[in-house]
Amino acid sequence: MATLEISDLEAEVAESGEEILHGVDLTVHSGEIHALMGPNGSGKSTTAKVIAGHPAYEVTGGSITLHLDEAEVADIDEAVDEADLTWELLDLEPNERAALGIFLGFQYPAEIEGVTMTNFLRQALNAKAEEREELFEDEDEDEAEAEPEDEEGYETSPMEGPADDGEIGVAEFQQRLQEKMELLDMDASFAQRYLNAGFSGGEKKQNEVLQAAILEPAVAVLDEIDSGLDIDRLQDVADGINALRDEQGTGVLQITHYQRILDYVEPDRVHIMLDGEVVMEGDADLARELEENGYDWVREQVYSAA
Repeated sequence: MATLEISDLEAEVAESGEEILHGVDLTVHSGEIHALMGPNGSGKSTTAKVIAGHPAYEVTGGSITLHLDEAEVADIDEAVDEADLTWELLDLEPNERAALGIFLGFQYPAEIEGVTMTNFLRQALNAKAEEREELFEDEDEDEAEAEPEDEEGYETSPMEGPADDGEIGVAEFQQRLQEKMELLDMDASFAQRYLNAGFSGGEKKQNEVLQAAILEPAVAVLDEIDSGLDIDRLQDVADGINALRDEQGTGVLQITHYQRILDYVEPDRVHIMLDGEVVMEGDADLARELEENGYDWVREQVYSAA
């Protein structure tokens, strides 16, 4: 079981120095769904971006630690020392965090014309595999085998993607993509469309879940993936999130304002954030109570007891 452990996390906006997070404590295990709820400006999305390593924020205190188990590194060719199963994410670049098993699903996914879903997802999967090998590779061996970088440039457009390079070839990837799309009950035509270009809001959010299914992260952080969805798309996205947990064992940190998605994705744990801190925790009943009483009720409960 993998565990993402956030301890006393403090962070500020890098450009202005405005402090946003004031000591966040949160733990997510693989195979669990956690809901992080709170009003606008409470620090939910900042927490998500700091976990992923967004450069717009500077961490001023605390830690974010990813604990892996042997099953999580079964794809690594070499034996992995026990000491290499625990990583302090704040010491790593965003691509390294992603390679270790952190996935961030965006609230507003980018549209990229000219890059098909298939090429994008296969390149992302191969990039993750390559980065993982480098992270777990022996440093001395890595230096000995280092080769000078090829500076000749691309022979073809990088948007097209090379025909069949990388650890996972085209045929193997197509099989994997088909399986994941069937798992998420997605139309096969998605795969040949340009990345999010012309997608509805619901289709973009489904695509974020598909990316998580393909990359098979230890922990997926989904930032307000339910925003702007009608009831049918909400159910589709919720079914995909449940599949991430039930079929892949992914831990999910679901960031949301509202309880409605939790009617379809029942969380193992609910965390309520106010003013840059997690101030209340409980089971799924807490989200229902919040829906009835609102955030003012939380403020009264927290600050009257302080």
